[in-house]
Amino acid sequence: MAEMSKSEQAALREQRLAAKLRENLKRRKGQAKARADSERQAPDPHGQPETDTVNKP
Repeated sequence: MAEMSKSEQAALREQRLAAKLRENLKRRKGQAKARADSERQAPDPHGQPETDTVNKP
C-alpha cells in the first residue's frame, strides 16, 4: 500500500465525515417526518383537560 501524504489523508477524512453527516441528516429528517406523521394521526393526550373525580382537601 502506498504512503499517503497528510493532505491526502485529511481529504479522505473530510470525505468520510461529509458522507456521515449526510447520512445522519437523512436519518434525522426521516425520524422527524415519522414523528410528525404519528402526531397527526393520534391526537395529543395532553391537550385534553384532566377530569379528576377525587376531591382533595
